[in-house]
Amino acid sequence: MKPLISVIVPVYRVEEFLPRCVDSLQSQTYENLEIILVDDGSPDNCPKICERYAAEDKRIRVIHQENRGLSGARNTGIDAAAGEYLAFVDSDDYVAEDFIESLYMLIEETGCPIAQCRFAYVQGEKLQVKENQAWKIYRGESLMSQLYGPEEESTCFVVAWNKLYRKDLFDGIRYPEGRVHEDEATTYRLFHAGKKLVFLDRALYGYYTGNTGSITAVFSRKRLDWMTAHEERIRFFTDHGYENLLPAAYRKLCDACITFYFRCTEDVENAKILQADLKKRLRKYQREGAEFICKLSWRTRIGYCLFRISPGVYRKILSRIQEPG
Repeated sequence: MKPLISVIVPVYRVEEFLPRCVDSLQSQTYENLEIILVDDGSPDNCPKICERYAAEDKRIRVIHQENRGLSGARNTGIDAAAGEYLAFVDSDDYVAEDFIESLYMLIEETGCPIAQCRFAYVQGEKLQVKENQAWKIYRGESLMSQLYGPEEESTCFVVAWNKLYRKDLFDGIRYPEGRVHEDEATTYRLFHAGKKLVFLDRALYGYYTGNTGSITAVFSRKRLDWMTAHEERIRFFTDHGYENLLPAAYRKLCDACITFYFRCTEDVENAKILQADLKKRLRKYQREGAEFICKLSWRTRIGYCLFRISPGVYRKILSRIQEPG
């Protein structure tokens, strides 16, 4: 018999989307599943919807808890899971019917403890799955370096929910509660524990973009949790032999200082204070990572210095450089 796979679904204020998500999990071609719906203190009809599904399908378990946020809901699911493998699906998203089976078969074929697929941005339409069976294995430093590729590719690697994991990878690893950008703070630790990952070049996960209540829609101080996660990642890389990735890691932090600075518009609470903090952070990263930042291009290094002197001048020069010729 194939092993039990636990699918963890954090649930909070998604009554409009939850049935679509659960329906896609019930339709999986891989049948030996337990679907764990973690009601994270949702104040709408989600608790009733969860219970209705559990009454209809013995594979579905419901856990009700006081609100602990996305990380807390995922951690509750991990602690409760009985499966040999774990997957996460956000409750406003949905998956192709062979999402679990395709990833499991690759784990079986390759011996990798993590399998990952592409995802597609969707707004409720049927997920169009191309019959592409191409896959690739990433190991060690090569795997970790995928976190610093082009934005779309790096996003595919860092997120929690387009993957199937061997459960024992989570021994000693949990998502940080009370913070956003929890994936940025956790996925690299799972990569290190697993050593290798197989990547299926098919979009089997539908990431719903129509929910305007997303935490990423508005910039606030909480978004600086992203920087905290990357500071932790740098310390982890230093301690675990990934020094070759430190130039890219410091560049990502420095670039984020500038990006976040310009997102602090007048509509953002305490924008001036945030901007001052970001300039200080850039100075700090340049000082602490000097031996690695010096390996970046001279244009990048001059850009950091110019930004610190005058963000306005930096922005004007960057706009001129980026103008189509």
